[in-house]
Amino acid sequence: MKVSIKREYDFIEYDVDRQDATLLELLNTIKTEHDSTLAYSSGCRSSVCGSCAVRVNDKEVLACSYKVQDGDRIEPLKNMLVLRDLVVDMEKALETKSRAKTWLQSYNSEAKLNHEDEQINALQSDCILCASCYSACPVYAVNPEFLGPFTLTGVWKYVSDKRETESKEKIDTIQTNGVWDCTLCNECTVVCPQGISSKADIEKLRAKSSQQGYMDPNFGSSGGGFESGFGFDGSPSF
Repeated sequence: MKVSIKREYDFIEYDVDRQDATLLELLNTIKTEHDSTLAYSSGCRSSVCGSCAVRVNDKEVLACSYKVQDGDRIEPLKNMLVLRDLVVDMEKALETKSRAKTWLQSYNSEAKLNHEDEQINALQSDCILCASCYSACPVYAVNPEFLGPFTLTGVWKYVSDKRETESKEKIDTIQTNGVWDCTLCNECTVVCPQGISSKADIEKLRAKSSQQGYMDPNFGSSGGGFESGFGFDGSPSF
């Protein structure tokens, strides 16, 4: 089986005698039997830690769960500093969580969660921070200050938690380089190994933002709304 791995500025081809193997198993074989200098990240080997995320044939995958195919082209995640081979620096992506305050800021101990309450953001709690969504995000590619998919999903997780008493403050933090900057392209959802739709979460955050009096700052300049002489339903507004 032949695969190509991006190393520095070029792809290096390896011919490895492995069949029905995960990409992580193949990488381990290459490192132990062919090239001990190959660098990559791995951890749990169970699709839980997210540390082995890479790109295969231009799509983000977890190396520990992806079944490698002959001719695959493997490279590091996009939109992040490559430290070496398939290892990237995720610090900037993770830093967005701090900027957006993705935690319970003010806890209402009297608010008790029932089963229905827990289900509201149960899927968002499954995020493993693999950064596949950041790699696939076209907005983050051109604006590294964009809060990005898993952080905005994290904001929705806590905004939707009835124990959080400072949800407005979280909404305030995502107005710049946040919910209105997303193009809703859905690329983040396509590559998420947990099936989380950050696009859907961002749409819900936009609705919450509107309830707090915010609106898309591009609305007036895009020819819509009252500034263009038309109402929200498209009828003339005089």
